[in-house]
Amino acid sequence: MRQCPSCGKEFTGRVDKKFCSPYCKTSFHYIQNKEKANNLYVTIDKALKQNRRILKAYNRAGKATVRKAVLLAEGFDPKYFTHYWKNDKGQVYLFCYEFGFLALTEHGAEKYVLVQHQPYMN
Repeated sequence: MRQCPSCGKEFTGRVDKKFCSPYCKTSFHYIQNKEKANNLYVTIDKALKQNRRILKAYNRAGKATVRKAVLLAEGFDPKYFTHYWKNDKGQVYLFCYEFGFLALTEHGAEKYVLVQHQPYMN
């Protein structure tokens, strides 16, 4: 009998089987990968989630305009986004999940127009 490295339970099965269940295998690898300090996936995922949280906080009504410096001060990083949408005017909105932003310069001030994804954007 072998012992599962995740839960410690003894199990039987194929000679090359290392875990007692698919759940233990997934759990073991999740914990192992989570402990890696500079995992690229984790870094990108954290940045995307932080961007979404910030965009959601500043866009309560569905559309808003905010100065770029305000969002950057909160920790927003515009180089991390999930997808984009191009409108009829040729403007490209970058999205973090369902919240999007468009960089504009009005009267010398850099701003972001914040929007929430709508069905016509598909």
